[in-house]
Amino acid sequence: MKKITVLLMIFLILLNAQLAYAATNISYKVEMLPWTEVNKLLPKYSKFVVMDVETGKRFKVQRRAGSNHADVQPLTSKDTKIMKKIYGGKWSWKRRAIIVIFKDQWIGASMHGMPHGAGALKNNFPGHFCIHFYGSTTHRTKSMDFSHMLMVMKAAGKLDDYLAGANPYEVVNAYVTGLKQQDQGILALASLQRVRWRPILPQIENVKISRMPLLPAEDLIEEINLDIPIEIDWHISNKGRQVFKGEIHLVRFSPLDAWKVDSKTFLKENHF
Repeated sequence: MKKITVLLMIFLILLNAQLAYAATNISYKVEMLPWTEVNKLLPKYSKFVVMDVETGKRFKVQRRAGSNHADVQPLTSKDTKIMKKIYGGKWSWKRRAIIVIFKDQWIGASMHGMPHGAGALKNNFPGHFCIHFYGSTTHRTKSMDFSHMLMVMKAAGKLDDYLAGANPYEVVNAYVTGLKQQDQGILALASLQRVRWRPILPQIENVKISRMPLLPAEDLIEEINLDIPIEIDWHISNKGRQVFKGEIHLVRFSPLDAWKVDSKTFLKENHF
C-alpha cells in the first residue's frame, strides 16, 4: 500500500512538472490590440478560437469578411452549439466580453450573438456574427460602439482602470450599459453598493438613455456628491415600456476617487 502511495505521489509530481513546463510556452497575457493590427493578424479566412470571459466556454470560428470589424462564423455545427449555450440557448444582440486566441496570443475583444447577413459554412448558423476589437467601428458609424468598447476593456482587464478615471457621465453610461447588456461585472465596478443582480437583470429587456444634460465642467472638479438629471427609456418584462425621469446619484469619497452610482436609490425608485 505504501509503495502504491509513493508511486502515485511521484506520478503527480511529474504530471505537475509537465503542466508547469507546458504553461511556460503559452502566453496568458491578454492584449488590447488595436483593430488596425488585428485586421492584419487575422485576415480573411483565418481561423481562431473564441473564449467567453464569463463562462470560459470556447469555440472555433473563421473570419469571412468585415473591414471595420471582423465578420465571422462558427467553424462547425458543434461550435455553433457551444456559442448558443453561451447565450443561454437564445440568439441575442447583447455584447459579451471574449478573448480571441490565435497561436500564442490572447486578445481582448467583444462579440454579439445574433446571426445576420450571409453565411457560407455548413455549421447550422444562419449567417455571420461580429467581433469587435479596440478601435473597431460599426457599419453605421465611424466611432467605436460604447458597449463593445467596455467589453473589450473587460476582456483585457482594463475596465477597472477606465472607470477609476471616468467622469460622472461616462460612469452613468457604463452603468446603463451594464443594465442593457445584463453584465454583472460592469455593474459591480460602477456601483456604490453590492447588489444581487442575478434576479434583477433578466427582467430588463432593453434600456437606453434618451436624455442626459451636461452640467458645467467646473461644477464637477471638487464635488464628491452629484445628482445627474437623466431620462431612461426601457422595457421591463411583464411591465412593458417604462420611462424613468429623475436623477442618478453618484458618490466618491474624495476628488481623487472613482465615481460610483448609488444603486440602492436608483433601483428603489424603479421598483426593483
